[in-house]
Amino acid sequence: MRKLVLCWLLLIVTQIALAAGGSSVVPQQLRCEYLVNPRGIDEKLPRLSWTLKATDAAAFGQRQTAYQVLVASSEAELDAGRGSAWSSGWVNSADMQHIEYKGKPLESDNAYFWKVRVKDEKGRISDWSPVATWTTGLFRPSDWKASWIGSGDVYKPGAGTANIADPWFRKTFELQGKPQKANFFVASVGYHELYVNGVKVGEDVLAPAVTDHAKRARYVAYDIAPYLKPGKNVIGLWLGTSWSIFGPYIAPGRPNAPIVKAQGTVYAGTAPVLIQTDNTWKTHPSPNMLLETWDFARMGGELWDANKEIPDWNALTCNDSDWKQATVYHPDLVLSAQMVEPNRALTPVKPVAIEARPDGSYRVDMGVNFAGWTAVKLRGKPGDKITFQYSEREKMDMTFNLHSAYIIGKEGHGTFHNRFNYSSGRWITIRGLSYKPSLDDIQGWLVRTNYEPAATFSCSDSLQNWMYDRIRWTYENLSLGGYVVDCPQRERLGYGGDAHSTCETGMFNYHLGAFYTKWMEDWRDVQGTESIVGNMYDTSFAHKAVMSGRYLHKGILPHTAPTYSGGGGPAWGGIVVSLPWYVYQQEGDKRILEKNFEMISLWLEFLDTQTKDNLLQRFGGNWDFLGDWLWPNATAEGMNNNSPQTLCLNNCYRVYNLRTAARIARVLGRKANAEEWEKKAKLASDAINTRFYNAGDHSYSDSSMGNLAAALLAEVPPADLRPLVMKRLENEILVKRNGHIHVGITAGALLFKLLREEGRDDLIYSMTSQTTYPSWGYMKANGATTIWEMWEKDLPGHSLLHSSYLYPGAWYINGVAGIRQDPASDKGYRKFIVRPPYLKADQIAWAKATFESSAGTIKTDWRREGQQLTLNVTVPPNCTALVELPGKVTFNGRVLKKNSSKGYVLEAGTYSLLSEL
Repeated sequence: MRKLVLCWLLLIVTQIALAAGGSSVVPQQLRCEYLVNPRGIDEKLPRLSWTLKATDAAAFGQRQTAYQVLVASSEAELDAGRGSAWSSGWVNSADMQHIEYKGKPLESDNAYFWKVRVKDEKGRISDWSPVATWTTGLFRPSDWKASWIGSGDVYKPGAGTANIADPWFRKTFELQGKPQKANFFVASVGYHELYVNGVKVGEDVLAPAVTDHAKRARYVAYDIAPYLKPGKNVIGLWLGTSWSIFGPYIAPGRPNAPIVKAQGTVYAGTAPVLIQTDNTWKTHPSPNMLLETWDFARMGGELWDANKEIPDWNALTCNDSDWKQATVYHPDLVLSAQMVEPNRALTPVKPVAIEARPDGSYRVDMGVNFAGWTAVKLRGKPGDKITFQYSEREKMDMTFNLHSAYIIGKEGHGTFHNRFNYSSGRWITIRGLSYKPSLDDIQGWLVRTNYEPAATFSCSDSLQNWMYDRIRWTYENLSLGGYVVDCPQRERLGYGGDAHSTCETGMFNYHLGAFYTKWMEDWRDVQGTESIVGNMYDTSFAHKAVMSGRYLHKGILPHTAPTYSGGGGPAWGGIVVSLPWYVYQQEGDKRILEKNFEMISLWLEFLDTQTKDNLLQRFGGNWDFLGDWLWPNATAEGMNNNSPQTLCLNNCYRVYNLRTAARIARVLGRKANAEEWEKKAKLASDAINTRFYNAGDHSYSDSSMGNLAAALLAEVPPADLRPLVMKRLENEILVKRNGHIHVGITAGALLFKLLREEGRDDLIYSMTSQTTYPSWGYMKANGATTIWEMWEKDLPGHSLLHSSYLYPGAWYINGVAGIRQDPASDKGYRKFIVRPPYLKADQIAWAKATFESSAGTIKTDWRREGQQLTLNVTVPPNCTALVELPGKVTFNGRVLKKNSSKGYVLEAGTYSLLSEL
């Protein structure tokens, strides 16, 4: 008996010791649906994720062997060790990403608090993580009691510019006590800002994210309790016209004007108070209005008339007796939460020079091309109109009709500041001032979706560093509103083809899980509608079942989402196959494949209807079957053509879609789909080889770089011919093009992905190291501060801030830094590969990078000196790395033996390896 008691005491002491700490890891970086403490989500089974921090950075082999999650209705509950919503118990698993909530059904408009702890490789229990939260939105349509309201004014296309003011709305109400809880949900068509008792709520700008307003409106959740008080209160809403008048969004029941639907329950006093938009709200025109329309090269700007200001419009002191009642509308729109980071005014941009010109205007050089907001302090006579013109080009006062204006009020001074629009350019021409403004009078900001950076990179090659920096800056300037635009000044359209050139660059450099999940929902919304090209205010173009006499298959996709408009080809709609797969590989996210599987199937079904004898045929109008786009000298050669090379590339791309879809189907256990698509890919490959393969030089169609890359990436060549086709591509780059690139947006993205997967860093370096046309170095030599639309600079009407050539941005992390996801892993970067590039020291002598993967922060730092390569690599806890190095490899003076056919499998820790080349 005594022995048994001693055993029990020993067991208890051991458990206490384990629980008291000593674990090799602790959870950190908690996220819910990719977001940090998100508000107002409408996912009923949200997924929780974390990474691990090593408690001893010098140790090795840290792992997670189990986890325990607690979810409660208050932080106090968690402190007491209770999970009233969900207590997972100990789950024996190394998983730490996408842990699906399995607790009690979530309730609308509620707060949830959660934390996690883990067991390490020795079973020791970690400390609890910091507490994280999420709040829910309104799950059921019946939860919404509010009405859609507007000012009653509508925008009149063709009636000139600036013919509708951005309206104000306000509502006063009484509270019995200090609010304990008050979440206010705002859905708007057009941008909005929320004010409570005269104070703007939050730092978000240009809310909500851009959405297909023919079908959907996204709502944003705001915590307004801190802004409320006992007694009388007032809520103000300010709407911006913006996307509310976008032609493709014209729909029955919705006015051509901004509208809003908002509500919140305030818990104060003895009974909750519901505040909701209805016809009792008051409305009044604000001093701000849109200039121009909201159309191709007509995005305009904003006009502020200071004579119409009402400083206390959103405060209790305002006399709203002469304000009119809001108008109620009944649009048929799905309401869903905005589950992507909001827009924010972020990186400040300061002017570097101001030139006084002979015509009395002033030319401001902001030093860098950027998309965002500007603020200019002004003074003058009452009624003076000050105008601002924005330009990307030094010799032009205005590009793409971007302009704003300010009318001086009775005070004789004021500040122009963007609110519901943004500009894009480097130079500002100011007219109407009687004095030269100072540099301190002007401020700019980059405005973008507020995702977090996930990487750093530098190397010995200054041109590569410039490219990396400018590619990232360009990407950030293209990602306002929860999707990537082609350009922020001319079109603001979410092209699928351009997404190929940006998405992997984005994912290797930023945390974009929520961003791309949202964009995929946009693509699901637009499926079934042919792309709209033409006058967007001609309603005959919007959402027709038959256009130009062509049958509209339910699987067809427009070339942009959520924006419908613009031209493209199969690679534009085909992004709905590629992008979910890329996200899955990066994040281990199976749900994004499940949610988009039906869309993928319908898209491939549509392509089948356009196929004859296993070859895709040209379909649609002049702008519906583009292949590569914007290759060097493309405008002179004719981009929109019905050439054999376009037919070849698009058929190769269809095969790439089919093979990718088959991989997706296998992950999801859909064997029949996988086999069907694999069979079609094989038949199509055989047909392409019969029709387009040139046996004399092992090329395809016109022997172009683009068709060679597309065929190889799609695995079109038979296995015995693949090395010969690859050699032909090498010759095309190094010999025929003298090391230069000769592709555009579509084929360029395919080319760089192929070369990264093949480990041909030498070929990529050849193209990225050039300084003569066509190259990124040519852009640098010609004063570029952002990446251009075309390889040529001076062709009129083309953008100098564009999505076209951002694909090297992935290579710097994936290739030069050598960080690669293990293609055999279904857990994101829990298993990854480190392979320094096979480059000479006189090309790139050293490189270092950090990459915050979904599984933790990976670091590499390598240097070549003579016949030696030193590699420092950090493997995060719970991960393993396969390091591929040539020659004899030593660690801490000991020769390492390969424990894999390809190299050295390393557990968590930091290593300094020496390779004798």
